[in-house]
Amino acid sequence: MVHIKDDYVQAADQFEQAGIVVPEYNQAEITKNTEENPIWVHFGGGNLFRCFHAQVAQDLLNKGELKSGVIVAETYDEQVIDDMYHPYDNRMLKVVMKSDDTYEQTLIASVADSIYYNKANSAGWLKLKAIFEKPSLQFVTMSITEKGYTLTDIDGNLTAQAQADIQADPDDAVTNMGAIARLLLARYNAGQYPIAMVSTDNFSENGQRFEKEILTIAKGWAAKGTVPEDFVNYLQDPKRVSFPWSMIDRITPNPSEKVAAILKEKGFEDTQILHTAKHTNIAPFGNTEETHYLVIEDSFPNGRPKLEDATGVILTDRDTVNDADQMKVTACLNPLHTALAIFGCLLGYDAISAELQNPDLVKLIKGLGFDEDLPVVKDPKIINPTDFINELINKRLPNKNIPDTPQRIASDTSQKIPIRYGVTIQHYLDNPDKSVQDLKYIPFILAGWCRYLLAVDDKGNAFTPSPDPLLANVQKIMAPITLGTQDDILIHETLQKILTNKQIFAHDLYEIGLGEAVEANFKTLIAGPGAIAKALATL
Repeated sequence: MVHIKDDYVQAADQFEQAGIVVPEYNQAEITKNTEENPIWVHFGGGNLFRCFHAQVAQDLLNKGELKSGVIVAETYDEQVIDDMYHPYDNRMLKVVMKSDDTYEQTLIASVADSIYYNKANSAGWLKLKAIFEKPSLQFVTMSITEKGYTLTDIDGNLTAQAQADIQADPDDAVTNMGAIARLLLARYNAGQYPIAMVSTDNFSENGQRFEKEILTIAKGWAAKGTVPEDFVNYLQDPKRVSFPWSMIDRITPNPSEKVAAILKEKGFEDTQILHTAKHTNIAPFGNTEETHYLVIEDSFPNGRPKLEDATGVILTDRDTVNDADQMKVTACLNPLHTALAIFGCLLGYDAISAELQNPDLVKLIKGLGFDEDLPVVKDPKIINPTDFINELINKRLPNKNIPDTPQRIASDTSQKIPIRYGVTIQHYLDNPDKSVQDLKYIPFILAGWCRYLLAVDDKGNAFTPSPDPLLANVQKIMAPITLGTQDDILIHETLQKILTNKQIFAHDLYEIGLGEAVEANFKTLIAGPGAIAKALATL
């Protein structure tokens, strides 16, 4: 049996017998180099980082193109650091689950340090600030999910926490954006050193959103006189601070008990899955799919390692990144994924792969992808959109070895809708040769989400919706509706309060002529038990 903390040089034979590929560098040397000359900080220590970004770093370390490791800063869940990173010497086992039922296992040791970055952890709060004051730091990457950037409420107003951050001393910041702006202020004060701040979170124009939220905090501080106006100038100068855009794609579900059992059988000992008090699911191993892309705008004012030499990484210009991102996030993957999440929960599925055995659900996502999304997508050239959708539907999503669930994908859907559907809707509005009235699948899916909010499945049984920051608000609005409601006036008066919300849908759906279509679909979906399956069959 091998343990994750075993000396992978001395115990190379045991790792090989367990089918595990080990690093080609000395972790202790990498850690020492990182202390002296940090290069890369990553915010968000979850499963996507562990299975993708950490592998990118490992590829470069193996090739000698990177001499220091990644410093992980976790802002949300202290147990991730205290119970998963530190006890295992910042290592993890990456498991690629292929569709041919084979598994590829790699010991990842590219994380040199891990920090719980929160005001409550004074040691980490001071340590990361000191790291940002070092000239050697070249770039930051982020995987904190869309809601990690949020500074406004359902009405578009600054949240109480965001307002508090702006009014308080930067050292007392509580939002992610405030806490990161604090670090950039420290870097500014230390010498106005350049740095690239790379959002790799899974939403469109992520770099622009990141920049906007950091500037919201910084401009608030400047207006109050907390920081000099020149700090804002520093953040807005791309030769000093850049916010590159990116597109990331690698399905990385929560660690699977099935995978844990397989690893144990193969001779790997550390397979206990941690379910933290804050509902993070993480383990000494991570399971992920084979297909992966990371397309990054090449804007690094303090230099960078040869990221493009890592498997799956493409460095290009902003327009190409945006085209690739629009292709994936707004058309060829994420909208299809969200549709499966919504209807998977309503139909009682607990695996995305199982949904792909339902011909009506396959028809839904094919219609969405090929008939409505693809016609308004610009070909990024670096990835073929038609091939991308075909691979997704025929290979990636049906892969039963990827233990992904509609419940996981359904998390934070209110935050995803404006990008995953609102962008395509806007393309139809902007194109004189197209009309939103011709859309069939998108209003059906939006109606499906409204139906999902009732937390009653197609059999009439209650279920627990996935976490969402707006869930309580929208469920309160939907309270007058129950399964079987067919009152047109009640349906209209209720849905109107949601469908006019531009923060959720990016549009007032009635103003653009889609509200009525969503209402009609919703009425069909709410007719009674079995109505959803019937509607899908006749779509």
